[in-house]
Amino acid sequence: MDKEDFKKQAGEEAVKLIENGMTIGLGTGSTVEYTLRKIGQMIQEGFKIQGIPTSIRTKRIAKEEKIPLTTLDEHPEIDITIDGADEVDSNLNLIKGGGGALTREKIIAYNSKKVIIVVDDSKVVKALGIDFPLPVEVVRFGWTSTKKTLEAFGCNVALREIMKGEPFITDNGNYILDCEFDYIENPEQMEININCIPGVVENGLFINLVSEVIVGSQQGILTLEKEKTVV
Repeated sequence: MDKEDFKKQAGEEAVKLIENGMTIGLGTGSTVEYTLRKIGQMIQEGFKIQGIPTSIRTKRIAKEEKIPLTTLDEHPEIDITIDGADEVDSNLNLIKGGGGALTREKIIAYNSKKVIIVVDDSKVVKALGIDFPLPVEVVRFGWTSTKKTLEAFGCNVALREIMKGEPFITDNGNYILDCEFDYIENPEQMEININCIPGVVENGLFINLVSEVIVGSQQGILTLEKEKTVV
């Protein structure tokens, strides 16, 4: 089995948590695509569910799978969101945004009763920022000044490009700055600090939003839950 098999394991396992009549947050990314395909099968079998996509890409796949779609404005309380992640730590905090949909993903996660993350085991890390840069969505106006402010946190910052000289544009019409740290010592405080910078729309740190992480691995499906503090 390879990495793609592990993604499929996790993505398809998550649909077992979906119940008839639910409103579902539909995440973005290669692992979640397996979830979307499986939900499509459930729809064909008679399941009555509706989804809220977190990106244009996810919306397109959902339509291909004939998943009924709605909006957060029409259904402001989401029963469950299934999404992927670029990194997961032992506290179930995340780095997200590799696909560029971090702002909409965070809005959907925040408004969900339950957030389920699906990943392969390569995404589970000891500390956030070790393997993957932190994406920060910024408005285009004054982005070089925003970049300079972010660099003061001790990271290397690069404008995300789809090819040399052509910046990546988010579904919201913004840029993404990828911030490369050795590791992020205090993710909770870093999320707050970055979002205080004028010009920042949102960053890819997802703190205290996740209910459960489903991991596909050589050993099969692993489920991660938040570490409990013993008093």
